[in-house]
Amino acid sequence: MPYPKNYCEPSVSEKIIAAATYVFPLIGFVCIVIAALMKRNIKSFLKFHIFQSIFLAFTIWIVVAGITFAMNLISYIPLVKNIVGMVTFLLNTPIIFGFSVVTFVYLLFIIYLIFGVIKGSYSYIPWVSDIIKANLKGQL
Repeated sequence: MPYPKNYCEPSVSEKIIAAATYVFPLIGFVCIVIAALMKRNIKSFLKFHIFQSIFLAFTIWIVVAGITFAMNLISYIPLVKNIVGMVTFLLNTPIIFGFSVVTFVYLLFIIYLIFGVIKGSYSYIPWVSDIIKANLKGQL
């Protein structure tokens, strides 16, 4: 993603906060609340990563809840119940370093985002980053 017009290299503290928000999105939410209470502006780099991490956490929560609901509905179908159970078991069984396949892929994704933050770049996630950039237009 191209840098905004007023881009300047983020400070180390901004990078640490931005990286921490991908691990714990609540940290970013707390930073936004504190900045609002103190009536201070958050720099565009940090604001982008905070909003992206919160959006990702919410999206992942919605997807997991939807998949869980769909799996519960599908589990009432006799033959499909066994197939769904096997797929769920295989995806959630610890395989790689004690992580399941789903958790390991999510961990790699978070590491990718954190490396983008450490480099000082705006990590690009195809659909999500476009939404964040459109909503923060004029602030980035």
